[in-house]
Amino acid sequence: MSADLPEYYFRVRENGAVVFRIDTENRQRRIEMDQIAVINIRNGEVKPHGDRALTAADTAEIEAWMEARHATLAARDIDDIFRAIDHMNLTTQWAQSRASDDQLEAVTDTLLMAMHDLRTVLVRKKADRLTGRD
Repeated sequence: MSADLPEYYFRVRENGAVVFRIDTENRQRRIEMDQIAVINIRNGEVKPHGDRALTAADTAEIEAWMEARHATLAARDIDDIFRAIDHMNLTTQWAQSRASDDQLEAVTDTLLMAMHDLRTVLVRKKADRLTGRD
């Protein structure tokens, strides 16, 4: 079983991860998880746990995980936007075919403001891209 285990385990948390080194080379052949660092994915900070000094292998593994995590989070962001588009279409269908007058009254102003805000940002960003501004 120990051959199947990774050398490191990353316990994901809100803005990063806690990094553990996995050890099965002990007398009882138990899986031991030794915390070696804490990662803040937002600012890229890696804090060794306690008085520990990270090895080059530790640092390389952490950097590889951070790169993969950034890619995962970016993909999730885009997927969330495409889901929002689907949900907007479903909301349009609901408003046109099933919503009661009371339901429409409850959501119309809030939806219109949110759509206006989104449209304003999208138009401004599109204009910036077309004119080459950042």
